[in-house]
Amino acid sequence: MPARYNLTRLFVFVCLFSALLFAGCKGEGEKKTSAASEHLFNDGWEFVRDADSAAVFDSPATGLAWEQVSLPHTAHIEPIQKTQQQWQGTAFYRKSFTVPAADTGKHVALKFEAAMQVADVYLNGQHIFRHLGGYLPFYVDISEEVKYGQENVVLVKLNNEDNPHVAPGKPLADLDFNFYSGIYRNAYFITKDKLHISDAVAANRIAGGGVLLHYEDVSQNGATLHVQTELKNDHAEPREAQVRITLTDSEGKRVGGTISESIAVEPGGFGTASQSIIITNPKLWSPNAPYLYNLTVELLQKGQVLDQQSVKTGVKTFHFAKDGFYLNGEKLYLRGTNRHQEYPYVGYALSDNANYRDAYKIKEAGFNFVRLSHYPQSPAFMEACDELGLLTMDALPGWQFFGDKEFQKNALQDVRDMVRRDRNYTTVILWEASLNESGMTKEFMQQAHQAVHEELPFENIYTCGWIDEVYDVFIPARQHAKAPDYWNKYSKDKPILIAEYGDWEYYAQNAGFNQKEFANLKEEERTSRQLRGFGQKRLLQQALNYQEAHNSNLQGPAVGDANWLMYDYKRGYADDIEASGIMDIVRLPKFAYYFYQSQAGPDLREGAAFHKPMVFIANYWNDPKLTTVKVYSNTEEVELQLNGKTIARQKPDTDANATHLPHPPFTFEVPEYEPGTLTAIGYINNQKVATHEQRTAGKPAKLILRADYSGRKLQAGVNDVVFVYASIADANGVVVPDAAQQITFSAEGDAEIVGAKAVDAEAGIAAILVKAGKQAGAIKIQAQADGLAAGTYTLEAVSAEK
Repeated sequence: MPARYNLTRLFVFVCLFSALLFAGCKGEGEKKTSAASEHLFNDGWEFVRDADSAAVFDSPATGLAWEQVSLPHTAHIEPIQKTQQQWQGTAFYRKSFTVPAADTGKHVALKFEAAMQVADVYLNGQHIFRHLGGYLPFYVDISEEVKYGQENVVLVKLNNEDNPHVAPGKPLADLDFNFYSGIYRNAYFITKDKLHISDAVAANRIAGGGVLLHYEDVSQNGATLHVQTELKNDHAEPREAQVRITLTDSEGKRVGGTISESIAVEPGGFGTASQSIIITNPKLWSPNAPYLYNLTVELLQKGQVLDQQSVKTGVKTFHFAKDGFYLNGEKLYLRGTNRHQEYPYVGYALSDNANYRDAYKIKEAGFNFVRLSHYPQSPAFMEACDELGLLTMDALPGWQFFGDKEFQKNALQDVRDMVRRDRNYTTVILWEASLNESGMTKEFMQQAHQAVHEELPFENIYTCGWIDEVYDVFIPARQHAKAPDYWNKYSKDKPILIAEYGDWEYYAQNAGFNQKEFANLKEEERTSRQLRGFGQKRLLQQALNYQEAHNSNLQGPAVGDANWLMYDYKRGYADDIEASGIMDIVRLPKFAYYFYQSQAGPDLREGAAFHKPMVFIANYWNDPKLTTVKVYSNTEEVELQLNGKTIARQKPDTDANATHLPHPPFTFEVPEYEPGTLTAIGYINNQKVATHEQRTAGKPAKLILRADYSGRKLQAGVNDVVFVYASIADANGVVVPDAAQQITFSAEGDAEIVGAKAVDAEAGIAAILVKAGKQAGAIKIQAQADGLAAGTYTLEAVSAEK
């Protein structure tokens, strides 16, 4: 082995043999426990970018500077503001590892959740695998190529340059989102017996591979869970085994289970076990009560567990009808949003916890549904939606591009792989087997639609597409026609869901509403694309745009809608940030966030986690000309006070933009501006249930820091990242909403600030991204700015065990 691997060899040997692990390094945990093992393979990688391929495979004399990295990882840190086109090119990742000689004859594999976007895998210098596509997993069987009892080196070559054969296909310079490079999700090292439960994606079998769940006869009284398990035999001779399935509740109590007859599997072949569990009086999963059971699937041979998988699953029944969406027998309006998965600086390389925090914020914002625009997103995000109670539309990668036959073949494979990966998540109710806003042929649409139904040959499986033919559910955007044209001209025979609204129709002034109402606004003030720092007048207009469009959607037969969108993001084709998010790119809310939050609930149950009674004053109360005060609330009445004196107590608005809203805003007219404190009090059944204050800010005096945990503490050892915010406040701690000076941050402890350390405040708040290191413990963040008292905040990075 060349000398360049000596240090890595020593490091890996110490980690592996001292911990009796063979596929990772200290801090990487085992996902399952049985005769099989699946370990995180995230640590101990080396990385280089823009290197000549020949030099990468050559001797160390080439002078390449390999960087020590762990996954998830981005190949290039990108600035928030676009100073140049996002990096595209070739990146290399390599890792040394050892498989014990005792594992000779086992099934050994590597699994990557995603890598952008053409991946070539080499083992010990030999090319063994290629995967096309940056959003779905790939599984590499290395059983025959790996050297047992010796050091091995895996190298992954990635290229994310424009490629018309790989979805999304459209050149980045013309694309409405960015596809960032890197092995940006988790990797795993897998060791199993050669008789094992197959991987659903690797098996590449229609309605097969791995574990496949579906429910029948679901009611409050009972439900039947059908479990199909597919086995793979890589031995040279036939093998027999049984499959045992066990369902437990959230407290670990056994609900049901069964064991199969013996299954004979031929060499190189597959065997299938089909089993059922009857669940008595199931706890049904819903957005308001996202109860999950745990299913354990074990492969047994002579009583020994050879392999096992655990799947969290929710019991539910649903269907789409022309008049609405029904969940567990009750009609539910899908109040949704769209989400792009990118983060500032690290692009797609979010930790599992960061994905959870994004889902948590969507839930907090009052939504029960999220469209995964415009590609399959992280398994961690899907798991969070299952846990938190968010229904999803899974989406094929694509946007305004329809390529040649090779592109179409790859896209159809993406459809199948998307379904195979995500078919057991409780959250998925729609499969967008459609290339978004792309001029697809009818033949392609039929093949994509058919692929979903072949993979899931059950009742109540629904495809959807933006073109009103072939698919089961029609999902137009408001910009595709002027509502109510949808109700009059389209989808006479199928359900309709508005997949995007609130952005383009206002940007292009084709909303189908009375545009003369905007006569007193400049063109840039009318649009929904408003950065958080553009001021309260423009933020109020953005919120009104969303309110107007959402209220209009509720007047038609749509089963639901999804606003465009949750978070601001960067685009390949434009220099500016796409700013129609109800939260900005660093996950800080705009006024529109509170409008949507007010449309959910109120959940009056003791201990409710989401959708509780709320009230929010959308006015900084620092402008004498802005004495109209908009209040968002899900209560029955709101009282507004100024400096302790009641201005009014009133019911919600009844204007033309509030006719169909569950909870219209409250609009107050304050007779005369007077600096001080506005207080809003929300009432239900004449009882105070929520309050909010907005105080007039004084001169900037100090910095106040806080971190955004959103349901998950910062975790050490997993490349976890959190936002830390520094607010410019007056002497009384009130944020100064027009402050915009630069703030400089520093970190002490096992952590680093990713990207910019000196940040201009926007609307009085500056944000940084902090990444935890390997060790748990305190992390001290300091912030300084000229003329202001410095701020300090202590993060606590917890260990994986916590």
